[in-house]
Amino acid sequence: MLTYIGGRILSTIPVVILVALFVFSLLYFAPGDPALVLAGENATAAQVEAIRQNLALDQPFFVRFGSWFLGLLHGELGSSIFTNQPVRTLIAERLEPTLSLMVVTLVISIIVAVPMGVVAAWRQGTVVDRAVMLFAVLGFSLPVFVMGYILAYTFGVKLRWLPVQGYTPLAEGFGPWLSNLVLPAMSLSCVYIALIARTTRSSMLEVLRQDYIRTARSKGLGNGSVLFVHALKNAAVPIVTVVGIGVALLISGAVVAESVFAIPGLGRLTVDAILSRDYPVIQGLVLLFSFAYVLINLIVDLIYTVIDPRIKY
Repeated sequence: MLTYIGGRILSTIPVVILVALFVFSLLYFAPGDPALVLAGENATAAQVEAIRQNLALDQPFFVRFGSWFLGLLHGELGSSIFTNQPVRTLIAERLEPTLSLMVVTLVISIIVAVPMGVVAAWRQGTVVDRAVMLFAVLGFSLPVFVMGYILAYTFGVKLRWLPVQGYTPLAEGFGPWLSNLVLPAMSLSCVYIALIARTTRSSMLEVLRQDYIRTARSKGLGNGSVLFVHALKNAAVPIVTVVGIGVALLISGAVVAESVFAIPGLGRLTVDAILSRDYPVIQGLVLLFSFAYVLINLIVDLIYTVIDPRIKY
């Protein structure tokens, strides 16, 4: 197991390098010039060229990539072109809101979706099953920003139950922290709940047809014990897989949710960096998201061995 973990960790290194090269290439050849944005509309060609030289934007591709990558090996992601702040400082300042939003979304999604999928499989073909599948279709169909505006208008503007924008750090109290995250987490979790519920239902349907489930029922075990102890444990591998893969949905959806609810997280930072052509910030964020996704896949693989001892590496 330790050999497998070490091998997987080492395998992330070439993946991150390839991602870094790919992202740097895209940004290098992308249209637009940050020097023009920084100089302003009334700047002369000489002023723009001076800014380009000062920011080393006039250097060849491999020279710029090599300089940036060497800094990356020393833990430096560069500095923002516009604020001149270190990229890692900007990321650290915006990390808590995004992590908080993702954690709350994950908790809501798993707590709601897994029981929905289990009950839908148990009541296959009934009204309950059709209602769950209908919700799954609607969850996939509604974009995050549409659901966000609906929730904000209903619970924020009309009922005034919850705030519709901003973020309160956890250090200032659990209640205010959670109240600012409920609406964006609910809007972001709709797609995630639909995905997990459908996967849970499909996996449970296969398990409920197995002989050991009939044996458990013949012993007089109640439905709750059969469904959530015996069946769900053996159906957990596909569910865990979907939960891990779905983190990519959270990363992309966080950009939209943070924009709708004015949350100062990594999603907003990404949008601002793209609009201003702030290349060092974009590169740092993409690397962070890529590494996080690789790490989550590793964690999912390790969870497999815990929930199913038959899986060996």
